Amino acid sequence: MSDGRSYPARPVLAVSAAIIRGDRVLIAQRARRPAEGVHTLPGGVVEAGEKLHEALIREIQEETGLTIEPVALAGTREVIARDTDGKVERHFVILAFACRWVAGEPVLNEELAEAHWLRPDELAGLKTTEGLADIVAAAFEKVR
Repeated sequence: MSDGRSYPARPVLAVSAAIIRGDRVLIAQRARRPAEGVHTLPGGVVEAGEKLHEALIREIQEETGLTIEPVALAGTREVIARDTDGKVERHFVILAFACRWVAGEPVLNEELAEAHWLRPDELAGLKTTEGLADIVAAAFEKVR
């Protein structure tokens, strides 16, 4: 991959959104490797010259078609994957934001297999990214 995400020279900065709508949060299932089939928050990579909230709004619009209002940082994650030789294949620093749903229904792009509005207690039976339940709980606290 020539976009700098595979075997990066430094960590890649990304944002994700815990989009709160009433008593539910939008949870998406990834359609591509390396997280194919995993349930997580929608989001993506911050582009050079882009402010964090701008990246968040853009990525959510691109992935889901939703309009959101970022509220506050809800948590962070760091994903480091190594190949069989121990070399860093991927390294993402992800800033997860609590957001309010403003408008729209999910219309997914090719990166997402599905998306559902779930209550936090419905995450327990899903294969999720590490720490997802904690970030969702923190997001609900920030939006209240």
